[in-house]
Amino acid sequence: MAGTAELVRSHWTRGEPGRAAPRELVVALYRWWVAAMAFKIAGATWDICWHFRWLRDDFAPPHLINTVGTVIVIGLVVFHAYTGIGVDRVTLRWMQWGLGVFLIAAPLDVINHRINGLDITAWSPSHALLYFGTGLMSVGLIRGWQRYGGGDRYFYPVTCFLWFTVLDNFLFLNQHQEYGVLGLAAWERGTPYAEDSLLQFAANDLGRPLDWIAVKSFTLPVPDWVYPTWATITGLGTLLLARRLVGRRWTATTIAAGYLVFRCVAWGLLAAANFPLSTVPFFLLGGAVAIDLSFRLAPRIRPLAGAAIVTAVTYVGLWVQQTYLAAPPVDYWSALYTVVLVAAVWSVFSYLLDTEHGLQSWQRLVSCGQTMTGARESTTPKP
Repeated sequence: MAGTAELVRSHWTRGEPGRAAPRELVVALYRWWVAAMAFKIAGATWDICWHFRWLRDDFAPPHLINTVGTVIVIGLVVFHAYTGIGVDRVTLRWMQWGLGVFLIAAPLDVINHRINGLDITAWSPSHALLYFGTGLMSVGLIRGWQRYGGGDRYFYPVTCFLWFTVLDNFLFLNQHQEYGVLGLAAWERGTPYAEDSLLQFAANDLGRPLDWIAVKSFTLPVPDWVYPTWATITGLGTLLLARRLVGRRWTATTIAAGYLVFRCVAWGLLAAANFPLSTVPFFLLGGAVAIDLSFRLAPRIRPLAGAAIVTAVTYVGLWVQQTYLAAPPVDYWSALYTVVLVAAVWSVFSYLLDTEHGLQSWQRLVSCGQTMTGARESTTPKP
């Protein structure tokens, strides 16, 4: 730690993106990114659970944990931008835009809840901006780590963790239904998770008495097709892209398993502290295994056949979990259009990453982004 601090002090001078620096410093910066994202994920995981019990509080402990991560992120982006170390210009732009969107969204979210009170609807515009900003930062992180982290002995674990942040960011929205289905069941048993004032506020917001309809609207506010479709397209779509870009066998399974281990550990800790409980999306593991196995198919049939296999395995796994454990309500007919969307996403990935013309299009898109921001790559040798 002392050595890293000395490196930071000695390199705190103005520089262009791509500036040469000791590998120890570059790797340390990205490990601080890992710590920052871990704080943000831990705070967000506790936050949604917290707000299934109590009304909003700007200074609730989960918000403070999340804020620690945000402060670290601000410090890192400032260091990257000022010194030019550990980033190229495109990577820095992703980080800056992501942080900027997040910092704009945070006060908008506070204003939204000052007006509306509840902090429980994961599917809200202000929350969407928070997810979007975090997602942009994760893209920059993955790009930067791939460019500058090669050779580090923890390169693959850190890579998987960074993809885990993308997966968690997408699937965070589905946690509303995962908490909601058990929250509704608890209310039906006469032992509600939420305090009376929260439930009454939700009922008043609908202009009706505190009854089953009001509680269901509060706990399960989106149609039943949303949960499986969102999990399959965004969650498994993230794992698909990770498997293709990382290029190692069982990468999708590794990331999904890590996510589920994290959710189980969080579940145990929250249960021990007597917080509301959620279901855990174990069905994702089957979909992840199907993705990894699909890469053994011939490339020309992989998007269509892979989409059919992955969607079928995911929906069957969800049915098994719903039957023998617990899962949010599911519209199984949604599989018919989900498989089409997954095939479309897979085909786009294959075109962009596996064809010469697609790769050229991607490079032109990146170059266009640099031109629009007035960016110019530094000629300084990279570490």
